[in-house]
Formats: sequence, structure tokens, C-alpha cells
Amino acid sequence: MLTVSGDSMIDAHIAKGDLVIAERSEKARDGDIVIAEVDGEWTMKYFRDRGGKIWLEPANKNYKPIYPTEGLRIAAI
Repeated sequence: MLTVSGDSMIDAHIAKGDLVIAERSEKARDGDIVIAEVDGEWTMKYFRDRGGKIWLEPANKNYKPIYPTEGLRIAAI
């Protein structure tokens, strides 16, 4: 169980202070909401995989997608 600390997933109805239950997993499918370490930072976002191009997408139009440059490790879905 994790406590949400930001608003990047607000349009998925996940808000600051919410408690989320996540299942440990190193694998994700396109569209899964994941807890991931990307370029040394932890985040919760939609996992996107289109034709081998992978990125993390927020559910808030005020944030930009994250395209990993150094590494991406999925910890939970």
C-alpha cells in the first residue's frame, strides 16, 4: 500500500493523499497503471508500449509524458 503524493494521475481519480494497493510485478502491459523507477525517480503513471517505444503517461494534461533516457524499472501494477 502506498500514499499518493502528487496530482499527475488526477484524471484517473487518483489524488494526493489517496492510498493505493499495488501488486509487485516487473512486467506491465500497455495501459496498465504502474509504480516505476524512471531515470532514478519514482512515479505512478500509465505504462505505454507502442511498437517497442516505451513511455509513462500522466493522467493530468498539466504534465508531460516521461520518456526514459537512463532506465525504467517497473516495481508494481
